[in-house]
Amino acid sequence: MSEYKKNSLSLTGAVAMGTGVMIGAGIFALLGQVAELSGDYFAYAFVLGGIISGFSAYSYIKMSNAYPSAGGIAMYLQKAYGKGTITAAASLLMAFSMVINESLVARTFGSYTLQLFDVGENSFWVPVLGVGLLIAAFVINILGNKAIGKISLYMAAVKIGGLVIFAAGALWASGVDLNAAVPSEDPGNQFVDYIAALALSILAYKGFTTITNSGSEIEKPHKNVSRAIVISLAICVVIYFLVALAVGSNLSIPQIIEARDYSLAEAARPLFGDFGLWFTVGIAIVATISGVIASIFAVSRMTGMLTNMHLIPHSHLGMSGTVQRHMLVYTVVIAIILTIFFDLSRIASLGAIFYLVMDIIVHWGIFRYLKKEIKARSSILITAIILDAVVLAAFLTVKAQTDIFIIYVAVPSIILIFIAEFFFLKSSPNSGKETTHNHQGKE
Repeated sequence: MSEYKKNSLSLTGAVAMGTGVMIGAGIFALLGQVAELSGDYFAYAFVLGGIISGFSAYSYIKMSNAYPSAGGIAMYLQKAYGKGTITAAASLLMAFSMVINESLVARTFGSYTLQLFDVGENSFWVPVLGVGLLIAAFVINILGNKAIGKISLYMAAVKIGGLVIFAAGALWASGVDLNAAVPSEDPGNQFVDYIAALALSILAYKGFTTITNSGSEIEKPHKNVSRAIVISLAICVVIYFLVALAVGSNLSIPQIIEARDYSLAEAARPLFGDFGLWFTVGIAIVATISGVIASIFAVSRMTGMLTNMHLIPHSHLGMSGTVQRHMLVYTVVIAIILTIFFDLSRIASLGAIFYLVMDIIVHWGIFRYLKKEIKARSSILITAIILDAVVLAAFLTVKAQTDIFIIYVAVPSIILIFIAEFFFLKSSPNSGKETTHNHQGKE
């Protein structure tokens, strides 16, 4: 793998990368979990999540227009807070949320693939297949940016087209009345559940941030980074809504919840038989593969930048090559551990909490220190902070009642990250100094 290469990603390739991560983790992995919290309104939860993500995207768009960088969010935080604990810790939260996303998608790949065989949904083959995907994605990433861009572009076209065909076919076959899409009766969920559901639907859109992490590698980054973000979000909002409506028109909420790890495949069974099942699982496989490839690509660059800035510790462990290759190894190893030991629900919950905390820190830093410099509107920044905070509070409240283990993992982990970074930066003589970190060796 080589160092960062300017103009190595086109606008189309950047959009493919963004949609690749979002769709891979979004509609396949999270639809059932969103439905569990929001009931019959789950299709609209994805729309609201897209709107909230649009407010969040404003900060990233304004920053990327001013400071396109291969470090993306890490550089944005550094511009706001300087090269200190907040920048390092918040950047790590983002990096960990991206790694968590990789394990989420990897397990989703396993869950959908097993629908082709007579194997129980809790089979040990789910993590086995997930680990296999992570290893394959690691190999593909070693090939470099051009290979990744081409693979992401082709896979994005396949899965977007496939999901549109699935949604159109399912809606047509079920004869759904779109005028009746809004439930006439209260499903019985509490208001806090509906708000909490938005945390997971927002997680389905967080893939747009991978575009910012490759900012300096995108052609004409001052214009195309923001364009890629907007286009990716718009595509995903439409697709998520149509697919959610299609699934909801063919399965009851209890059925969706029961099959929440593979709900699209379950919805295809009664409508299209074996062919529909194979088609849907095929699209899921393509979506999850491209999602993992794109996510590993982005997080390795982000953590590589953090290492170059001496904001996180780094050890060669006897490996040769660039720091980006080292970070690929570390990223995949952590994702493999999560894939083996955590189920989809807990992986998604942990990722949502980490991401929302980081997102709030980004918005506040821009509002407090950079809004005049990048000409950002205070009203939009404050709205983004409030929306994130309300959704996060609701999600934590629900998890405290239903799965307190996630709180016990997430909150101490966030605190530990900040403490560890404080002492690392205090003890590191090179902290805050950006260098070109490279090692000699065969590639």
